[in-house]
This record gives sequence, C-alpha cells and structure tokens, in this order.
Amino acid sequence: MNALAPNSALIDRQLAAYNAQDMDAMMACYAPDAQLFSPDGVCTEKSSYEIRARYVKAFAAFPLNKAAVKNRIMVGATVVDHEHVVRAPGGEEFEIIALYTIKDGLIARVNFAK
Repeated sequence: MNALAPNSALIDRQLAAYNAQDMDAMMACYAPDAQLFSPDGVCTEKSSYEIRARYVKAFAAFPLNKAAVKNRIMVGATVVDHEHVVRAPGGEEFEIIALYTIKDGLIARVNFAK
C-alpha cells in the first residue's frame, strides 16, 4: 500500500461527509485541537468545537453546498486539494485550495487559499 494512501482516504472521508453535511462523520476526521486558517493566514477556528460551529452555520446557510476535488497533491503529512465549490445549483461557485496537515491519523490544520 502507498504510504500516503491513509492520508488521502482521510481527506476523502472528510469531503464525503462535508458534501453529505454529516457533521458527526466530518468531525470524526479532525483532531480535537485542529485549527482552520483563512486565505490571509488568520486562525479562524482553534478547536474541533469551533470548526463544528462554523460548518453548522455554513450548512444552514447553504444546504445544497457541494465541493469536488479538481486536483490533489500529497507529500508526507500534507494533502493539498484544489476544489470547486458550488453553493447551490445555479448559485455561487468558486475555486479554493485546502491545504490539510495530518497528524496521528487526523486533520490537525487546514489552510485555505482563494
């Protein structure tokens, strides 16, 4: 098995849960002390509790939101996804980079670039 396969599978599980808006499955992919960073480098969420709150709010605002991976790069404990996000059919669409840092089999940090 490829040594990077578990990291890719973790991000696949997280993305599938995100697209299903399954908060429990999604949060099972994050470390308790995981952090999210905005495109300008500001830490916006400092724990899985704060991450959950962010996505509960986002999913309430965009119940049809979906993301698809356009490209993936993996090196060591880092997975970088180029994603296409659609807020709703016929709604806002945008491209984003999600740089995931994996530690002990869980997502420890995500940096977004837009």
